[in-house]
Amino acid sequence: MSPELNEWLQIIARWVHIFAAILWVGTTYYFTWLDGRFEELLKAAGDDKTKEKNIWMVHSGGFYVVEKQKIPELMPQTLHWFKWESLITWISGFFLFGLVYYHGGMMAETEDWAFSKGAALGMSFGLIVVGWVVYDLVISKLFKVELVGAAVSLLLITFLAYIFMKPLNIGSLHLPALFPPRAAFMQLGAMLGTIMTANVWMRILPPQRRMVAALKAGRQPDLAEGARAKMRSKHNTFIVLPVIFIMISNHYSIIGSPHNWLILSGMVLAGWIAAKILRKA
Repeated sequence: MSPELNEWLQIIARWVHIFAAILWVGTTYYFTWLDGRFEELLKAAGDDKTKEKNIWMVHSGGFYVVEKQKIPELMPQTLHWFKWESLITWISGFFLFGLVYYHGGMMAETEDWAFSKGAALGMSFGLIVVGWVVYDLVISKLFKVELVGAAVSLLLITFLAYIFMKPLNIGSLHLPALFPPRAAFMQLGAMLGTIMTANVWMRILPPQRRMVAALKAGRQPDLAEGARAKMRSKHNTFIVLPVIFIMISNHYSIIGSPHNWLILSGMVLAGWIAAKILRKA
């Protein structure tokens, strides 16, 4: 591939990736904000059926009234789904990751790197898949207490950050760093971004479709499915802030710090704390 074509593809991919991510994150936090306001209204109203339970907003010269319905009384002709932002963000991001790091050979820093470029690429792709499986089967289902799940997740992320960037020596076990620091940061970002997109397409949209189908068929929808989908959406609001940090991290010298793995895990924790505050704002 010519350098000029490579550069143009990177520019276009970055442009699409960033704009799609803005749309996705904006929509996610907008609905998070809405949900928080409805929770406040319900608490304030209590058993008083006369108190208003709608959200009034003003934007761009218009006034909007929003009502939340767990079970719609009447199915609309057009139901708006917010899903393509996540898929476009992931496709453009993975394309860019592949173009720069896989095609560019940056998963192995030098010719004498501990792993060949092919082996590093295979480990990278395998870890992305395994990351989703571990999260989906273990973190989100085994640890029902939110704080415990968060603590276990942070420990796993810290461990991954370490073995990605530092040699691991435990007794007779000697494992070299899996990836160069820049590639390691992007690898972890790709794993977290994949979890977010898989949450949308595999754990949020399918139950919502089943609930809509039940309503159209005149059946009572399973509200437990809606609650599980909401939990995955909540997880995404926490994951996204560390991912954004990772997206911009390559512009700064922290990548080359001897404590880069600690900085990365620390910024993940800082992102989660910020998300906690934003969710209550």
